[in-house]
Amino acid sequence: MIKIVTIIGARPQIIKAAALSRAIKNRFSNSISEIIVHTGQHYDENMSQVFFDELGIPAPNYNLNTGSGTHGKQTASMISGIEEILLQEIPQAIVLYGDTNSTLAGAIAASKIHVPVIHIEAGLRSFNKSMPEEINRIMCDHVSTLLFSPTKTGFQNLVNEGFNPKSSKPYGADNPKIYHSGDVMYDNSLHFSDLAEKKTAVISKNKLEKGRFILATIHRNNNTDEPIRLNALFSALYKISEQHQLDVLLPLHPRTAKLLEYNLDQELHQKIKGSKHFKIIQPVSFLEMIALEKNCKIVMTDSGGVQKEAFYFEKPCVILRPETEWVELVECGAAIITDANEQKIIDAFSALTSKSGMKFPKLYGDGKAAEFICGEIIENIHSNTN
Repeated sequence: MIKIVTIIGARPQIIKAAALSRAIKNRFSNSISEIIVHTGQHYDENMSQVFFDELGIPAPNYNLNTGSGTHGKQTASMISGIEEILLQEIPQAIVLYGDTNSTLAGAIAASKIHVPVIHIEAGLRSFNKSMPEEINRIMCDHVSTLLFSPTKTGFQNLVNEGFNPKSSKPYGADNPKIYHSGDVMYDNSLHFSDLAEKKTAVISKNKLEKGRFILATIHRNNNTDEPIRLNALFSALYKISEQHQLDVLLPLHPRTAKLLEYNLDQELHQKIKGSKHFKIIQPVSFLEMIALEKNCKIVMTDSGGVQKEAFYFEKPCVILRPETEWVELVECGAAIITDANEQKIIDAFSALTSKSGMKFPKLYGDGKAAEFICGEIIENIHSNTN
Protein backbone atom coordinates (compact mmCIF):
# COMPACT_ATOMS: atom_id res chain seq x y z
CA MET A 1 0.00 0.00 0.00
CA ILE A 2 1.34 3.41 -0.98
CA LYS A 3 0.42 6.28 1.32
CA ILE A 4 0.18 9.69 -0.35
CA VAL A 5 -0.50 13.07 1.22
CA THR A 6 -2.57 15.34 -1.02
CA ILE A 7 -2.30 19.10 -0.46
CA ILE A 8 -5.22 21.36 -1.36
CA GLY A 9 -5.79 24.98 -0.47
CA ALA A 10 -7.83 26.80 -3.10
CA ARG A 11 -11.12 26.03 -4.86
CA PRO A 12 -9.53 24.77 -8.12
CA GLN A 13 -7.33 22.34 -6.19
CA ILE A 14 -10.30 20.91 -4.33
CA ILE A 15 -12.00 20.22 -7.65
CA LYS A 16 -8.86 18.74 -9.25
CA ALA A 17 -8.32 16.51 -6.23
CA ALA A 18 -11.81 15.06 -6.75
CA ALA A 19 -10.64 13.27 -9.89
CA LEU A 20 -7.73 11.54 -8.17
CA SER A 21 -9.75 10.70 -5.04
CA ARG A 22 -12.47 9.19 -7.24
CA ALA A 23 -9.97 7.09 -9.18
CA ILE A 24 -8.39 5.83 -5.95
CA LYS A 25 -11.79 4.94 -4.47
CA ASN A 26 -13.09 3.22 -7.61
CA ARG A 27 -10.01 1.43 -8.91
CA PHE A 28 -6.96 1.71 -6.68
CA SER A 29 -8.21 1.46 -3.08
CA ASN A 30 -6.12 -1.70 -2.54
CA SER A 31 -2.94 0.03 -3.68
CA ILE A 32 -3.13 3.68 -2.62
CA SER A 33 -4.27 5.31 0.62
CA GLU A 34 -4.76 9.08 0.58
CA ILE A 35 -4.38 11.59 3.39
CA ILE A 36 -5.93 14.96 2.46
CA VAL A 37 -4.53 18.17 3.92
CA HIS A 38 -6.45 21.42 3.46
CA THR A 39 -4.11 24.33 4.11
CA GLY A 40 -6.98 26.74 4.67
CA GLN A 41 -5.49 29.15 2.11
CA HIS A 42 -8.97 29.97 0.79
CA TYR A 43 -11.32 28.55 3.35
CA ASP A 44 -14.90 29.61 3.79
CA GLU A 45 -18.17 27.72 3.43
CA ASN A 46 -19.02 29.11 -0.02
CA MET A 47 -15.56 28.59 -1.49
CA SER A 48 -14.58 25.25 0.05
CA GLN A 49 -17.04 23.15 2.03
CA VAL A 50 -19.68 23.19 -0.69
CA PHE A 51 -17.19 21.59 -3.08
CA PHE A 52 -16.38 18.75 -0.72
CA ASP A 53 -20.09 18.05 -0.28
CA GLU A 54 -21.07 18.46 -3.92
CA LEU A 55 -18.19 16.52 -5.48
CA GLY A 56 -18.10 13.72 -2.94
CA ILE A 57 -14.51 14.41 -1.92
CA PRO A 58 -13.44 12.78 1.36
CA ALA A 59 -13.31 15.26 4.22
CA PRO A 60 -9.77 16.55 4.86
CA ASN A 61 -7.81 14.62 7.46
CA TYR A 62 -6.11 17.87 8.45
CA ASN A 63 -6.94 21.58 8.11
CA LEU A 64 -4.11 24.00 8.79
CA ASN A 65 -6.48 27.01 8.94
CA THR A 66 -3.76 29.22 7.48
CA GLY A 67 -6.05 31.96 6.22
CA SER A 68 -4.99 34.95 4.17
CA GLY A 69 -1.90 37.11 4.63
CA THR A 70 1.17 38.25 2.73
CA HIS A 71 2.72 35.68 0.39
CA GLY A 72 5.67 35.15 2.73
CA LYS A 73 3.68 34.88 5.93
CA GLN A 74 1.06 32.58 4.40
CA THR A 75 3.59 30.30 2.72
CA ALA A 76 5.81 30.08 5.81
CA SER A 77 2.85 29.05 7.97
CA MET A 78 1.89 26.33 5.50
CA ILE A 79 5.46 25.00 5.17
CA SER A 80 5.63 24.53 8.93
CA GLY A 81 2.23 22.81 9.14
CA ILE A 82 2.83 20.52 6.15
CA GLU A 83 6.27 19.49 7.37
CA GLU A 84 4.81 18.47 10.74
CA ILE A 85 2.16 16.32 9.04
CA LEU A 86 4.69 14.67 6.71
CA LEU A 87 6.92 13.77 9.65
CA GLN A 88 3.91 12.31 11.45
CA GLU A 89 2.36 10.41 8.52
CA ILE A 90 5.59 9.30 6.80
CA PRO A 91 4.02 9.03 3.32
CA GLN A 92 5.73 7.59 0.25
CA ALA A 93 4.90 10.78 -1.71
CA ILE A 94 3.14 14.14 -1.60
CA VAL A 95 0.70 15.13 -4.36
CA LEU A 96 0.53 18.81 -5.33
CA TYR A 97 -1.78 20.57 -7.78
CA GLY A 98 -1.28 23.65 -9.90
CA ASP A 99 0.46 26.79 -8.78
CA THR A 100 -0.85 28.30 -5.53
CA ASN A 101 1.08 29.18 -2.38
CA SER A 102 -0.14 25.82 -1.02
CA THR A 103 1.66 24.14 -3.96
CA LEU A 104 4.89 26.00 -3.23
CA ALA A 105 4.67 25.29 0.50
CA GLY A 106 4.13 21.58 -0.09
CA ALA A 107 7.04 21.43 -2.52
CA ILE A 108 9.45 23.12 -0.12
CA ALA A 109 8.34 21.16 2.96
CA ALA A 110 8.51 17.78 1.20
CA SER A 111 11.73 18.31 -0.73
CA LYS A 112 13.62 19.43 2.40
CA ILE A 113 12.86 16.13 4.14
CA HIS A 114 13.17 14.01 0.98
CA VAL A 115 9.53 13.06 0.47
CA PRO A 116 9.02 12.52 -3.30
CA VAL A 117 6.90 15.26 -4.89
CA ILE A 118 4.23 14.45 -7.48
CA HIS A 119 3.15 17.56 -9.38
CA ILE A 120 -0.13 17.48 -11.30
CA GLU A 121 -0.40 20.31 -13.88
CA ALA A 122 3.36 20.45 -14.31
CA GLY A 123 5.09 22.36 -17.10
CA LEU A 124 2.59 25.17 -17.51
CA ARG A 125 4.25 28.51 -18.18
CA SER A 126 3.00 32.04 -18.76
CA PHE A 127 6.62 33.27 -19.10
CA ASN A 128 5.71 36.16 -16.82
CA LYS A 129 7.55 35.97 -13.51
CA SER A 130 5.66 38.95 -12.12
CA MET A 131 2.81 36.46 -11.59
CA PRO A 132 3.17 34.69 -8.22
CA GLU A 133 1.74 31.56 -9.84
CA GLU A 134 4.62 31.40 -12.32
CA ILE A 135 7.18 31.33 -9.51
CA ASN A 136 5.19 28.69 -7.62
CA ARG A 137 4.85 26.32 -10.56
CA ILE A 138 8.50 26.60 -11.63
CA MET A 139 9.77 26.02 -8.09
CA CYS A 140 7.50 23.01 -7.63
CA ASP A 141 8.47 21.43 -10.95
CA HIS A 142 12.16 21.62 -10.18
CA VAL A 143 11.94 19.60 -6.94
CA SER A 144 9.43 17.04 -8.24
CA THR A 145 9.96 13.33 -8.87
CA LEU A 146 6.92 12.66 -11.10
CA LEU A 147 5.61 15.53 -13.23
CA PHE A 148 2.26 15.19 -15.02
CA SER A 149 1.64 17.81 -17.70
CA PRO A 150 -1.90 18.14 -19.05
CA THR A 151 -0.69 19.33 -22.45
CA LYS A 152 1.99 18.66 -25.06
CA THR A 153 3.10 22.28 -24.70
CA GLY A 154 3.63 21.84 -20.96
CA PHE A 155 5.63 18.67 -21.58
CA GLN A 156 7.81 20.52 -24.10
CA ASN A 157 8.32 23.40 -21.66
CA LEU A 158 9.82 20.90 -19.23
CA VAL A 159 12.10 19.47 -21.91
CA ASN A 160 13.20 23.02 -22.78
CA GLU A 161 14.11 23.58 -19.12
CA GLY A 162 16.39 20.56 -19.07
CA PHE A 163 14.12 17.71 -17.97
CA ASN A 164 15.07 14.43 -19.63
CA PRO A 165 12.07 12.94 -21.50
CA LYS A 166 13.81 9.55 -21.58
CA SER A 167 14.86 9.23 -17.95
CA SER A 168 14.81 5.76 -16.43
CA LYS A 169 14.32 4.32 -12.95
CA PRO A 170 14.94 4.92 -10.16
CA TYR A 171 13.24 8.30 -10.28
CA GLY A 172 13.91 11.11 -7.83
CA ALA A 173 14.25 14.88 -7.64
CA ASP A 174 17.60 14.63 -9.44
CA ASN A 175 16.24 12.18 -12.02
CA PRO A 176 12.54 13.01 -12.47
CA LYS A 177 10.03 11.41 -14.81
CA ILE A 178 7.88 13.70 -16.98
CA TYR A 179 4.57 12.80 -18.63
CA HIS A 180 1.97 14.19 -21.00
CA SER A 181 -0.92 12.77 -19.02
CA GLY A 182 -4.04 14.66 -20.07
CA ASP A 183 -5.98 16.91 -17.73
CA VAL A 184 -7.75 15.79 -14.53
CA MET A 185 -10.13 18.73 -14.95
CA TYR A 186 -11.30 17.24 -18.23
CA ASP A 187 -11.97 14.00 -16.32
CA ASN A 188 -14.12 15.98 -13.89
CA SER A 189 -16.01 17.93 -16.51
CA LEU A 190 -17.02 14.73 -18.31
CA HIS A 191 -17.92 12.99 -15.05
CA PHE A 192 -20.05 15.82 -13.66
CA SER A 193 -21.54 17.13 -16.91
CA ASP A 194 -24.89 15.32 -16.75
CA LEU A 195 -25.11 15.73 -12.99
CA ALA A 196 -24.76 19.49 -13.39
CA GLU A 197 -27.87 19.66 -15.57
CA LYS A 198 -29.94 17.54 -13.19
CA LYS A 199 -28.86 18.93 -9.84
CA THR A 200 -28.71 22.68 -10.44
CA ALA A 201 -31.28 25.36 -11.25
CA VAL A 202 -28.82 28.18 -11.88
CA ILE A 203 -30.07 28.74 -15.45
CA SER A 204 -33.76 29.06 -14.55
CA LYS A 205 -33.09 30.84 -11.26
CA ASN A 206 -31.29 33.66 -13.08
CA LYS A 207 -33.83 33.68 -15.95
CA LEU A 208 -31.20 32.92 -18.56
CA GLU A 209 -31.92 31.76 -22.09
CA LYS A 210 -29.71 28.86 -23.13
CA GLY A 211 -27.16 29.91 -25.74
CA ARG A 212 -28.07 33.56 -25.28
CA PHE A 213 -25.93 34.83 -22.42
CA ILE A 214 -22.32 35.75 -21.68
CA LEU A 215 -20.64 34.02 -18.75
CA ALA A 216 -18.01 36.33 -17.25
CA THR A 217 -15.64 35.85 -14.32
CA ILE A 218 -13.25 38.48 -12.96
CA HIS A 219 -11.17 37.74 -9.88
CA ARG A 220 -7.48 38.48 -10.41
CA ASN A 221 -6.14 41.22 -8.13
CA ASN A 222 -4.55 43.18 -10.94
CA ASN A 223 -8.01 43.44 -12.56
CA THR A 224 -10.16 44.01 -9.47
CA ASP A 225 -7.82 46.33 -7.55
CA GLU A 226 -6.74 48.63 -10.38
CA PRO A 227 -9.51 51.11 -11.29
CA ILE A 228 -8.34 51.71 -14.88
CA ARG A 229 -8.37 48.00 -15.67
CA LEU A 230 -11.63 47.32 -13.84
CA ASN A 231 -13.39 50.15 -15.67
CA ALA A 232 -12.14 48.91 -19.04
CA LEU A 233 -13.44 45.39 -18.34
CA PHE A 234 -16.87 46.47 -17.11
CA SER A 235 -17.29 49.11 -19.80
CA ALA A 236 -16.60 46.51 -22.49
CA LEU A 237 -19.02 44.01 -20.94
CA TYR A 238 -21.72 46.68 -20.59
CA LYS A 239 -21.35 47.88 -24.20
CA ILE A 240 -21.41 44.32 -25.59
CA SER A 241 -24.51 43.40 -23.57
CA GLU A 242 -26.37 46.54 -24.66
CA GLN A 243 -25.36 46.37 -28.31
CA HIS A 244 -26.19 42.68 -28.70
CA GLN A 245 -29.05 42.55 -26.17
CA LEU A 246 -27.35 39.71 -24.34
CA ASP A 247 -27.43 38.98 -20.63
CA VAL A 248 -24.09 39.02 -18.81
CA LEU A 249 -23.94 36.67 -15.83
CA LEU A 250 -21.08 37.53 -13.51
CA PRO A 251 -20.57 35.38 -10.38
CA LEU A 252 -18.55 37.71 -8.17
CA HIS A 253 -16.80 37.19 -4.86
CA PRO A 254 -18.19 39.56 -2.20
CA ARG A 255 -14.79 41.26 -1.89
CA THR A 256 -14.76 42.08 -5.61
CA ALA A 257 -18.40 43.15 -5.56
CA LYS A 258 -17.55 45.64 -2.83
CA LEU A 259 -14.63 47.00 -4.84
CA LEU A 260 -17.00 47.99 -7.64
CA GLU A 261 -18.35 50.78 -5.43
CA TYR A 262 -14.88 52.26 -5.00
CA ASN A 263 -13.05 51.46 -8.23
CA LEU A 264 -15.72 51.80 -10.92
CA ASP A 265 -16.58 55.13 -12.49
CA GLN A 266 -19.77 56.27 -10.77
CA GLU A 267 -21.71 56.76 -14.00
CA LEU A 268 -20.70 53.31 -15.31
CA HIS A 269 -21.57 51.73 -11.97
CA GLN A 270 -25.05 53.24 -12.08
CA LYS A 271 -25.58 52.05 -15.66
CA ILE A 272 -24.61 48.50 -14.69
CA LYS A 273 -26.84 48.55 -11.61
CA GLY A 274 -29.75 49.76 -13.75
CA SER A 275 -29.18 47.35 -16.64
CA LYS A 276 -31.68 44.56 -17.15
CA HIS A 277 -28.95 42.56 -18.92
CA PHE A 278 -26.24 42.73 -16.24
CA LYS A 279 -26.62 40.06 -13.55
CA ILE A 280 -24.06 40.05 -10.74
CA ILE A 281 -24.53 37.07 -8.43
CA GLN A 282 -22.75 35.32 -5.54
CA PRO A 283 -20.01 32.77 -6.35
CA VAL A 284 -21.47 29.58 -7.80
CA SER A 285 -20.71 25.95 -7.04
CA PHE A 286 -18.69 23.74 -9.38
CA LEU A 287 -21.79 22.00 -10.73
CA GLU A 288 -23.51 25.35 -11.28
CA MET A 289 -20.41 26.60 -13.11
CA ILE A 290 -20.47 23.58 -15.40
CA ALA A 291 -24.15 24.17 -16.16
CA LEU A 292 -23.39 27.82 -16.99
CA GLU A 293 -20.42 26.91 -19.18
CA LYS A 294 -22.44 24.30 -21.06
CA ASN A 295 -25.29 26.68 -21.79
CA CYS A 296 -23.70 30.10 -22.37
CA LYS A 297 -22.93 31.68 -25.74
CA ILE A 298 -19.37 32.73 -24.87
CA VAL A 299 -17.05 32.88 -21.85
CA MET A 300 -15.09 36.00 -20.86
CA THR A 301 -12.68 35.37 -18.00
CA ASP A 302 -9.38 36.08 -16.28
CA SER A 303 -9.37 32.58 -14.74
CA GLY A 304 -7.01 29.93 -16.10
CA GLY A 305 -9.32 27.07 -15.15
CA VAL A 306 -12.44 28.63 -16.65
CA GLN A 307 -10.62 29.13 -19.97
CA LYS A 308 -10.14 25.37 -20.20
CA GLU A 309 -13.63 24.51 -19.03
CA ALA A 310 -15.04 26.74 -21.76
CA PHE A 311 -13.04 24.71 -24.26
CA TYR A 312 -14.26 21.39 -22.84
CA PHE A 313 -17.82 22.48 -23.58
CA GLU A 314 -16.87 23.94 -26.98
CA LYS A 315 -17.47 27.58 -26.09
CA PRO A 316 -15.28 30.41 -27.41
CA CYS A 317 -13.40 32.38 -24.77
CA VAL A 318 -12.15 35.95 -24.38
CA ILE A 319 -9.13 35.89 -22.05
CA LEU A 320 -9.04 39.02 -19.87
CA ARG A 321 -5.32 38.68 -19.10
CA PRO A 322 -2.10 39.67 -20.89
CA GLU A 323 -1.09 36.01 -21.39
CA THR A 324 -2.25 32.46 -20.82
CA GLU A 325 -0.64 29.19 -19.79
CA TRP A 326 -3.13 27.44 -22.08
CA VAL A 327 -1.59 28.62 -25.34
CA GLU A 328 -3.27 25.77 -27.26
CA LEU A 329 -6.64 27.51 -26.86
CA VAL A 330 -5.36 30.56 -28.69
CA GLU A 331 -3.40 28.59 -31.28
CA CYS A 332 -6.46 26.58 -32.35
CA GLY A 333 -8.57 29.74 -32.61
CA ALA A 334 -10.98 29.00 -29.75
CA ALA A 335 -9.79 31.88 -27.57
CA ILE A 336 -8.42 35.41 -27.94
CA ILE A 337 -6.22 37.24 -25.42
CA THR A 338 -7.32 40.84 -24.87
CA ASP A 339 -5.97 41.79 -21.45
CA ALA A 340 -8.02 44.67 -19.94
CA ASN A 341 -8.23 46.56 -23.23
CA GLU A 342 -11.81 47.69 -23.85
CA GLN A 343 -11.66 47.83 -27.64
CA LYS A 344 -9.79 44.53 -27.93
CA ILE A 345 -12.45 42.87 -25.76
CA ILE A 346 -15.26 44.21 -27.96
CA ASP A 347 -13.41 43.18 -31.14
CA ALA A 348 -12.63 39.69 -29.75
CA PHE A 349 -16.29 39.15 -28.87
CA SER A 350 -17.33 40.05 -32.41
CA ALA A 351 -14.63 37.88 -33.98
CA LEU A 352 -15.42 34.79 -31.90
CA THR A 353 -19.21 35.00 -32.12
CA SER A 354 -19.21 35.54 -35.88
CA LYS A 355 -16.74 32.74 -36.59
CA SER A 356 -18.14 29.61 -38.23
CA GLY A 357 -16.74 26.10 -38.09
CA MET A 358 -14.73 26.66 -34.91
CA LYS A 359 -12.64 23.60 -34.04
CA PHE A 360 -12.23 22.13 -30.54
CA PRO A 361 -9.63 19.35 -30.92
CA LYS A 362 -9.06 16.84 -28.10
CA LEU A 363 -6.15 18.65 -26.46
CA TYR A 364 -6.63 17.46 -22.90
CA GLY A 365 -6.67 13.69 -23.08
CA ASP A 366 -9.38 11.03 -22.98
CA GLY A 367 -11.01 11.78 -19.63
CA LYS A 368 -8.90 9.15 -17.81
CA ALA A 369 -5.92 11.22 -16.71
CA ALA A 370 -6.46 10.46 -13.01
CA GLU A 371 -6.43 6.71 -13.65
CA PHE A 372 -3.22 7.05 -15.64
CA ILE A 373 -1.60 9.10 -12.86
CA CYS A 374 -2.57 6.52 -10.21
CA GLY A 375 -1.09 3.74 -12.32
CA GLU A 376 2.20 5.58 -12.66
CA ILE A 377 2.32 6.34 -8.93
CA ILE A 378 1.93 2.62 -8.19
CA GLU A 379 4.51 1.66 -10.80
CA ASN A 380 7.17 4.19 -9.89
CA ILE A 381 6.75 5.37 -6.33
CA HIS A 382 6.20 1.79 -5.10
CA SER A 383 9.26 0.39 -6.85
CA ASN A 384 11.32 3.34 -5.71
CA THR A 385 10.51 2.86 -2.01
CA ASN A 386 10.82 -0.89 -1.60
